[in-house]
Amino acid sequence: MDQMAIADRRQLRRKLSFWRVAALIFLAAIGFVSYWAIAGEQSGSAVPHIARVNISGMITDDRELIERLDRVAESSQAKALIVSISSPGGTTYGGERLYQAIRKVAEKKPVVSDIRTLAASAGYMIATAGDTIIAGESSITGSIGVIFQYPQADELMKKIGVSLEEIKSSPLKAEPSPFHPASEEAKGMIRNMIMDSYGWFVDLVAERRKLPRDEVLKLADGTIFTGRQALNVKLIDKLGGDDDILDYLDTRDVSRDLPIVEWKKSDSSSSFWFAHALTGLFRYLGVTLPITPDAIDGWGSGKLFLDGLVSVWQVGKG
Repeated sequence: MDQMAIADRRQLRRKLSFWRVAALIFLAAIGFVSYWAIAGEQSGSAVPHIARVNISGMITDDRELIERLDRVAESSQAKALIVSISSPGGTTYGGERLYQAIRKVAEKKPVVSDIRTLAASAGYMIATAGDTIIAGESSITGSIGVIFQYPQADELMKKIGVSLEEIKSSPLKAEPSPFHPASEEAKGMIRNMIMDSYGWFVDLVAERRKLPRDEVLKLADGTIFTGRQALNVKLIDKLGGDDDILDYLDTRDVSRDLPIVEWKKSDSSSSFWFAHALTGLFRYLGVTLPITPDAIDGWGSGKLFLDGLVSVWQVGKG
């Protein structure tokens, strides 16, 4: 082998060694920046910022979300909280728990309720927990009320020749039942329970919106409102978007120059860890990617089953 060939091979080896070292440095950088970007955003410990928590879909008793809100409350770096809501409602208990968690945050720092496309029923319930409510002109909100639904299979069972016999300790045990029409006593029991929760909801709105209870009762007939209508009846404070939210926070001594950081649900088992890490690295370097891991959120979302009393706006139902 001539000297030129040997020199070329040595040069090739040096190039390969260089790229191997560069690749290791790159992977190490990904690991470091992903920890900083992902863990930092989830814990809020990286830099002073305005936290944002998105609440969307059906509202249930969500322990992870409540714990996330608790971490925002305790974070010294989260100077304020924006709660962005896009929800038709859900269980009254789930709404109650979220309301309480948001109020805990508000005891320590400013909280803005940001009504997006829809915040009705329990969605509006949690919006009242904010220090101020800002909505779009065409946002949908309101639907103050409580509903209890159960299926009725009695007629179907008769048609197929199936009957159900039961022996119970008292007439109201396991009522209402899907296997026979509810008695007037059973309907009265459920109605009393619904009206008790409804009264709590009305009182909450009256207290938070500083409105007379009689005035709230007129609004609490299940009616939905656009943002403009809700402003006229004082269910919200202002029409607008992010700029208006920052303007409000500025009046609460929270600089509008602070970055807004979304506190997301942690998912350490995500198969898209590398995509998150790579996105974090590019963001750290000041490069914005047109496609982020967020684009695939919800692809495998499962069904939500609601338990108990619900406060939810249902299109096409009375």
